[in-house]
Amino acid sequence: MKKRWMAFALLVGALAFVAAGCGGDDGGPEGSEDITGEISIMAIWGGAEQESFQAVIDGFTDLYPNVTVSYTSGGDNLAPLLSSAVEGGNPPDIAAVGQPGLMQGFAEQGAIQPIDDLRDEIVDSFGESVADVGAVDGTQYGVMFKGANKATIWYNVASFEEAGVEPPETWEELLEVASTLKAAGITPFSVGVDVGWPITDLFENVYIRTAGEEMYDQLTNHEIPWTDQSVKDALAQMAEILGDESNLAGGRETSLQTEMPASVAKVFSEQPEAAMVIIGDFAPGVVADNPLEPETGYNVFPFPSIDGSGPAVVGGGDIFIQFRDSPAADAFLEYLTTAEAAEIWAARGGFSSPNKDLDDGVYPDEITRATASGLAEAESFRFDMSDLQPSAFGGTPGAGLFKAFTDFVANPDDIDGIAQQMEQEAARAFG
Repeated sequence: MKKRWMAFALLVGALAFVAAGCGGDDGGPEGSEDITGEISIMAIWGGAEQESFQAVIDGFTDLYPNVTVSYTSGGDNLAPLLSSAVEGGNPPDIAAVGQPGLMQGFAEQGAIQPIDDLRDEIVDSFGESVADVGAVDGTQYGVMFKGANKATIWYNVASFEEAGVEPPETWEELLEVASTLKAAGITPFSVGVDVGWPITDLFENVYIRTAGEEMYDQLTNHEIPWTDQSVKDALAQMAEILGDESNLAGGRETSLQTEMPASVAKVFSEQPEAAMVIIGDFAPGVVADNPLEPETGYNVFPFPSIDGSGPAVVGGGDIFIQFRDSPAADAFLEYLTTAEAAEIWAARGGFSSPNKDLDDGVYPDEITRATASGLAEAESFRFDMSDLQPSAFGGTPGAGLFKAFTDFVANPDDIDGIAQQMEQEAARAFG
């Protein structure tokens, strides 16, 4: 685990190349009519994100016309669906998982195939530290195709202009902006609790700024309990937003029933229901038929400093792993290492690529370029904490952290009880 943390900390350095960009190689992927077969793929993406990934698949089948690719969205239930499929002996050929801990568990079960022969190409395209995100104990198992900067807050430009507020730089200023928005008759935040993971992202951004990197690592590895005062302090900070129903579009009950894409759509609207949504850099990509233009209609600012904390980024990524080995599946994973594959989704928006060969000019707007390169500018970087936990604790709807943070939104005054609930679940998961 410690070795993996070193790799995650170094990931920001590798992603610096996204901003620099040096273009793909002259020849691009070659493709072949000799490779045939069928590939089944599962990932979390639905809606607009599914359409974008389908465009990536289409790019592959243009190169490999005798390969048929079928995609299934697992949504927020992807982790348990994959685990059940493995237990039943019928997993997909390939899956994209957002949890290194889940990948490690599959590797330890012998459920996924090593791809060491692709290691050099992965390193060439992404850098060694990004390649290491897809490795377990020195064996390569995955390709991190899609990155995410989760330290972003998106806002409706017209709402900010109407209230006469500017993007805040500190937590105190964020609360002042929320108060000013309410005075102008505008609800400050759209919150989509979904199955709970958006609230884990909020916690992680608050925690790294209030407790620091070292304690973030300790909590991730369950070296300190979830009843630690640092956890309670972070929950209390979150309650300054979540504890006041007037801060939330539709109030608490509506927030508990709102999925993440819908929470973003409430801000990315010509008649917004709220001014801000705290969500990762993928926000524009989850809104179908977004009516607003970047910068003039919607914009973004970094998650604010808390008590003088420096710039920090909690990030994530989707790692493609292979359950069944075949020439067609091998070709697809190799295709994902190319700048040409990344360019297809990057040009559509809602996507940050860790591929150092991607020219950042392909991103559709300045906002996307800024959020993609924001990872490289962070003084402090950590991979999403819940994604590093055992899946039963950090990645399962209705259980573990997802359930606990949902309960916290429902009852933000019960900080001691929620912390105890988290610790009981963590102790069970870590054994």
